[in-house]
Amino acid sequence: MSSITKVAIVTGAGSGIGRQTSIALSQEGYSVALAGRRVEALETTAKETGADSSRVLVVPTDVTDHASIQNLFAQTKETFGRLDLLFNNAGTGTPPVPMEDLTYEQWKMVADTNLTGAFLCTQEAFKIMKDQDPRGGRIINNGSISAHVPRVNSAPYTSTKHGLTGLTKATSLDGRKYDIACGQIDIGNAATERTDRMEVGVPQADGSVAVEPRMGVDDVARAVVHMASLPLDANVLFMTIMATKMPYVGRG
Repeated sequence: MSSITKVAIVTGAGSGIGRQTSIALSQEGYSVALAGRRVEALETTAKETGADSSRVLVVPTDVTDHASIQNLFAQTKETFGRLDLLFNNAGTGTPPVPMEDLTYEQWKMVADTNLTGAFLCTQEAFKIMKDQDPRGGRIINNGSISAHVPRVNSAPYTSTKHGLTGLTKATSLDGRKYDIACGQIDIGNAATERTDRMEVGVPQADGSVAVEPRMGVDDVARAVVHMASLPLDANVLFMTIMATKMPYVGRG
C-alpha cells in the first residue's frame, strides 16, 4: 500500500474546515478530490494545496443531489483509480430563530445536506472501497459538538448531527467485512467565517449573550490527518476537538 498514492474526497472543500483539511491531506501526499457547490472556491482551495494539478481534482458537487454525488465518485475513480478516504464535511444550518418559526424547506435543506448527503456519499464510497485492491478505506464524518448538545434555536442542525452519530456507528459496523473503518470528529468553535459571530457574542442556554473562545482551524485539519493516518486495523471512532475554554463542559 505504501507505493500507492492515497486518494481522498473532501466535501465542503471550498472553505473553512474543508479547505484546510484538503490542504493538510495534500501535504501528506494524498491526491484529493475537492467537492462543493462553488467552483471558484474549490479552485482557490486547489491552488492553496500547492500540489501538482495531477493530484487535485475539482468537482462541483451538490450533496443534496444524488446524481451530483454519483458524478463526484465516478470522476474520482476515473481520475485516480481508487478511494482511500472520504471526509463527509459538507454541512449547513438555519438562522437561529425559534423552532416554531422554521419552515419545512429550511428543515429539509439541513436534513438533505447534513444527513442524507453524508449517507449517499458513504454509500458510494463503500461501492469503490470494497472492490478495490488493496481493499478497504476510511470514512470520517464531521459530527460537531452539536452531535452531543444543542445550541439555542438549532433543532435542524442538532437533530441531523445526532443522526450522523448513528450513521457513524452503523458505517463502522457494516464496513468491517470490507476493511472500511469509520470515525467521527466533533468540532467545537474552530475559527472559520461561520464562527466569526462568536467574537461578538452568541446566545447562551441561560438567555444571556457571551463571547466564546475559538481555536485554530489548522488544529482541526491536523486531527483529521491523524485519524486518516492510522492503519485500517485501528480506528478513532469518536474524537472531540474544541476550544479549551468554550462553554461545553460545565453547567450552562
